[in-house]
Amino acid sequence: MKKNLSHYLKNDLLAGVVVFLVALPLCLGVALASGAPLFSGIIAGIVGGIVVGLISGSSLGVSGPAAGLTVIVLGAIQGLKQYEAFLLAVVLAGVFQVLLSILKAGAIANYFPSSVIKGMLAAIGIIIILKQFPHAFGIDKDYEGDMGFEQPDGENTFTELLNIFGFINETALLIGIVCLGILILWDQKLIKKIKWLNSIPASLVCVVMGVLLNQVLPTEIQLGSEHLVQLPVSENFNQFVNFFTTPQWTSIANPIVWQTAVVLAVIASLETLLCVEATDKLDPDKRITPVNQELLAQGAGNIISGLIGGIPVTQVVVRSSANIQAGGKTKVATIFHGVLLLVCAAFLPMLLNKIPLAALAAVLIMVGYKLAKPELFKQMYREGPDQFVPFLVTIIAIVFTDLLKGIGIGLVVGIGYVIYTNFRSSISSVRDKDVVLIKLNKDVFFYNRGKLLGILSELNSDDTVFIDGTLASFIDYDIFITIQDFMEGARKKGIKVETKGITRRKLNYRKSNAIVSKTVIGE
Repeated sequence: MKKNLSHYLKNDLLAGVVVFLVALPLCLGVALASGAPLFSGIIAGIVGGIVVGLISGSSLGVSGPAAGLTVIVLGAIQGLKQYEAFLLAVVLAGVFQVLLSILKAGAIANYFPSSVIKGMLAAIGIIIILKQFPHAFGIDKDYEGDMGFEQPDGENTFTELLNIFGFINETALLIGIVCLGILILWDQKLIKKIKWLNSIPASLVCVVMGVLLNQVLPTEIQLGSEHLVQLPVSENFNQFVNFFTTPQWTSIANPIVWQTAVVLAVIASLETLLCVEATDKLDPDKRITPVNQELLAQGAGNIISGLIGGIPVTQVVVRSSANIQAGGKTKVATIFHGVLLLVCAAFLPMLLNKIPLAALAAVLIMVGYKLAKPELFKQMYREGPDQFVPFLVTIIAIVFTDLLKGIGIGLVVGIGYVIYTNFRSSISSVRDKDVVLIKLNKDVFFYNRGKLLGILSELNSDDTVFIDGTLASFIDYDIFITIQDFMEGARKKGIKVETKGITRRKLNYRKSNAIVSKTVIGE
């Protein structure tokens, strides 16, 4: 047992370093896009790692500031006009999330089709690759962590790529290529056979090499600060403490504060539940996260984050998948990444500010590739159209809109496909000369009535019809009445009808005269 714990601890600490490197620029980027102080993103990352990590039941999920909330946060800060008033809304949102956990609202996570969740993961992987390529080329106008199609810099995901060749920074490109080469090399069998090399995270080697490469180049071609991590630097401990701030409690009577809190709680909870589902699917050990405990953890995290000056937190797929790919096994990796954010922000900001964004872009491009591998598309295609169509639609919708809209579109298509498939397969018929077998293959609803009427209308005089409902556990009242009306008219046409399993007991009873009628078919 001790050997296993020691093995996990090593994996988790190394994974925590990788998650820290990925999370650092994302925390800063999301804060920047939200119109909040830069350090508020670091606070949220620290709280997401330590506070949420300690309370959460997820072994691999990593929480922090999320790009999906930037528009809401930006609008709320501008509307409230004071950042401290917004912090109060964050605290209240956390309280609402705790209440949602008590009300067992986490059960909503069970109603998202796996095809949609897999589509979400693949879409996020594609977006990461598309969004990080400009950073690898030294084009850093768009903030780190942006996941929306329309960008704050006036471009969109694809026009940004088209602009790459007119604004290439050769140094950033060199660093990006070298770092991506290291990551690809580290995945090769030769490296994996060398134990001491294989035990070092490729992401860490990549970032260190990026820093060294930029430092050894001639001064005139080294990357400027706009192409490096830009963590706020404090000159002393008191200045560092001043980065933290508290809510404006006098704004408690402001209705905008309460409206913002409700919106943040709902959207943050929904994003978290989606990410929980996605992370559990990526977990090699297939563990299941207790979703109501996760809502409690997120609520506690947002309460603490709001109390000390941070923006809202959710569980985030990018960081969680980076944790999994780096070999994380338990929540120690999540907590350790939060500790690293705190320690490094307090004592090593100047060192962190030497990290090129191009090096981090290479790390994220590899994360994106592993989320959207071609093998996943082949696997989903082999599963059949009922899985592949919602999967593909979800990907397209997320890439061209944003996470929540794309998931919503994918969910509608998934449900629509289920209804369509059910519509086509619920009722079947087979004819042998003048004998017709009509089978209700599964539960039948009012929308199956059209198909049933079509089959019945093609029957000829002197046909013998067998209607078998033994496989159906539910027969809608409209279907029941349709069969009853057909039987009454069949005698006049000379059609013989026999039924099996078409009984009133299969109806979803309502106390109406029509349904409690004593007419029973086939009894």
